[in-house]
Order: sequence, then structure tokens, then C-alpha cells
Amino acid sequence: MRERLEEAPPTTGDLPAEPLSHSLKQRHLTMLGLGGVIGAGLFVGSGAGIGIAGPAIICSYLLAGVLAMLVMRALGEMSAAMPASGSFSVYAERALGRWAGFSAGWLYWFLLVVVLAVEATGAAKIANGWLPAVDQWVWVLLFMVVFTVSNLAAVKNFGEFEFWFAALKVGAIVLFLILGTLAVFGLLPDTEPVGMANLTGQGGFFPEGFGGVVAGMLAVIFAFGGLEVVTIAAAESDDPARSVSRAVRSAVWRILFFYVGSMVVIVTLLPWNSLKPGESPYVAVLDSIGIPAAGQIMNIVVFVALLSALNANLYGSSRMVFSLAERREAPQALLKVSGGGVPRRAVFASVAFGFVSVVLNLLWPDTIFLYMLNAVGAVLLFVWALIAVSQLKLRRRIERDMPERLTLPMWLFPYATWAALLGMAAVLVLMLFDDSARPQLLWSTGAAALVLAVAGIRELRARKA
Repeated sequence: MRERLEEAPPTTGDLPAEPLSHSLKQRHLTMLGLGGVIGAGLFVGSGAGIGIAGPAIICSYLLAGVLAMLVMRALGEMSAAMPASGSFSVYAERALGRWAGFSAGWLYWFLLVVVLAVEATGAAKIANGWLPAVDQWVWVLLFMVVFTVSNLAAVKNFGEFEFWFAALKVGAIVLFLILGTLAVFGLLPDTEPVGMANLTGQGGFFPEGFGGVVAGMLAVIFAFGGLEVVTIAAAESDDPARSVSRAVRSAVWRILFFYVGSMVVIVTLLPWNSLKPGESPYVAVLDSIGIPAAGQIMNIVVFVALLSALNANLYGSSRMVFSLAERREAPQALLKVSGGGVPRRAVFASVAFGFVSVVLNLLWPDTIFLYMLNAVGAVLLFVWALIAVSQLKLRRRIERDMPERLTLPMWLFPYATWAALLGMAAVLVLMLFDDSARPQLLWSTGAAALVLAVAGIRELRARKA
């Protein structure tokens, strides 16, 4: 007899999980998603993509953005129907088995705790530049402590804190787009309309051909990672199904608009080959239109962006490991929840491993930590693939068992889901033939194989028990 979706095997462990809080609002979810995505990768790292693809970086961001939108729509469909703090890890387990939920959850958790170190260290370098007398490690310690406290607070207070933190960098992007657009049309003092010269000169719109677009996509696709946190947080909202539907729609479209809009402004105002390696294209644009202290302004924006992402990713990692504990895939001690509905032990566990990553980054940035970075380099694509496959299987069950919950259906199902899977497969193949991306793919494949091996051993033991 077919198993109904509502009758799926229990996902709790030997100890009953105490309930998490349900006080996040829809606006908190939206900003939490934006906070987890918008970071230094956009404000600084986008320059590398422009250097690779030229003005066609617009196409690279569009392609990467469409792929991210398809994945998030698939995830949003499942989250609206079955909100869970473990999000895609829970859905992978229900669709494919415990091995899939275990693998998706732990790989994503590992990705987030490694990224925590990158964000904390990046913010510390900026702060150290402002106050050189304070060592970098002191700043890292301060940031980790502050955001640990933030995540230990009642989730409503955390949501409000992250809302305003993320709002600052969103406001900075909006202001950049307004100033840039005015400059494009010569509406700012001492500016003239730039026309299409920078889009069609210096080798044309496609100076490196279609290969440049593809290489540019490899450089920018991972800048869309982090939106998944919206669906993790949905389980702690006051109306999970409704809130996640609105938050997914809003966050995805805003990210695509911010990213693509920024690239249009940058490559229209500046010759694409005028950017220096490592230079923020945002600073270059602000300098070109006469904004004083552009470098310091952007330093502040990047600083806020890094800390906001650190806060959001610490939240996401703690909820993921809490969900794993609920399903007996992590130590049961992590199920302890405070009176305010915060999984404090799960927060401390993520912070502890985040600290380990930070120490490795400070002591061995070019060896051990580099290997860790490579090991998570393609993990996001593996997780996205599991999301798409899970949606393919669960969609039929949702339609059969609870069609009234299909409030955020995937576009053009199943064709759009298959298109997303083909897109991810294409990116992985391209990574294999790209000298700079190949180590990330190989190390990430090794990490995934290790997690899958552990999952397989656990399955065998469970069957023998």
C-alpha cells in the first residue's frame, strides 16, 4: 500500500523535541534571506566576473539567477506545503530516504560553518584597517561573541535585529542603483549621458564570446547561495505556509533585480577592462561620479554585509543541526530548547565549529583552510540538486495527499525542474574543465562521498539493529 505523505515515518529522535518559537514575521523572513545572500561576493567579488565576461556579465548573472530562481521555487513549493526547520534536509529524507536527508543536512551545515569563518575574518580585516592597534583575532572573537548572543536571544528579537542589519545593505544597493541610473542619463552634477559606448566598445558586448558568459557564470553562481535560509526560518514564523510563500517570491525577485541591475549600471558607466584586479566595481563607479570617500563608504557597506550574512548563516546552521538531532542524525543533546524557544545547544555547537574554522583560517589560510574552502566549493550545487530531485518526487505526493497545500507550485512542472537539474549538471561539467574551479569540484565531491559513506554505514547498522 502506498504511504501517504501525512503518514511519513516519524522524524523525531528518542527524546521529544521541544517546540521552537513561532514569532518571526514575513518581513523578517524576507530580510533574513537577503541577509544570507548579499555579501562581499557581490560588492567586491563581482569585479572578477566582469573581468572574465565583460559587459556580458549581465547575461552570466541572468543565467545564474534563473537557475537559483528555479531551485528556490521548487524549495518554496515544498516549504509552503510542509514547513520544517530542516527544510530541504527533511524533504530529501521524505522523498529519497534517510541517507539523503542526512547528507543534505550535514553538507549544508558544513558549508555554513566554513563560510562563517570567511565572513568573520573578512569583517575583522576591515575593522583592523580602521583600528590597527586592535589585533585581527580580537575582532573575530568580538564578532563571534556578539552574534552568538544575537542568536541566543528570543527569535523575534533576532529577526528584528537581522531585519534592520540586512535593510542597511539593501538600502545601500538601492541608493547605488538610483545614483548610477541618474549618472547613466547625465542627471547628476558634472555628468553627461554615457550612451552605449561602454557596452559596445572594448571588444563589444561579448568580448570573450559565449565562453566568457559561461566562465562568468561559474564566477558568480555561488553568490546566490544563502536564500535557502528563508525556508529554514519559515518553521519559526507565525504563519509558516503563507509567510514562506511571500518571502520566497519577494527575496528571489529582489536578489535578481539587485544583482542584474548593479551589473547593468557598472558596465554601462565604466569600460569593463578599466577595473583593477581586486578592486570593488562599486567603489570605481562611485569614484567616477564624484562621490567623496567612496572607498570608505563601500568599506562600511561591505562590513555590514559580512556581519549580516554571518548572523543569518549562524542562524541557519544552528537550525539545521537542530533538525538533524530531531531525526536522530545528530546528538540528541542538541534538542534542548530554551524557555524562549531557542535551540541554544545547537547554536553553541555551530559557533564552536565556526570558531575552529576561524582559527584554521587565521593560522593556515593557504593550506588547511584552503582545503576546507575547496571542500565546500560545489556543495551548494549538490544541495540544490537534492532539492530539485526531492521536489520531483514529493510533488505527486502533495497533489495526492494534500492538494490544498500546493499554494506555491513550481512553474511548468516537471519541465522547469528538469531544466534546473540539467543546468546544475552543466555547471558541474564546466567546473571539471575549468582550471580554477576543478579543485573545488574534486574536493567537494570527496566531502560528499565521505558524508554519503557515513550515511550508508548508518543505514546498514539500522537495518541490522
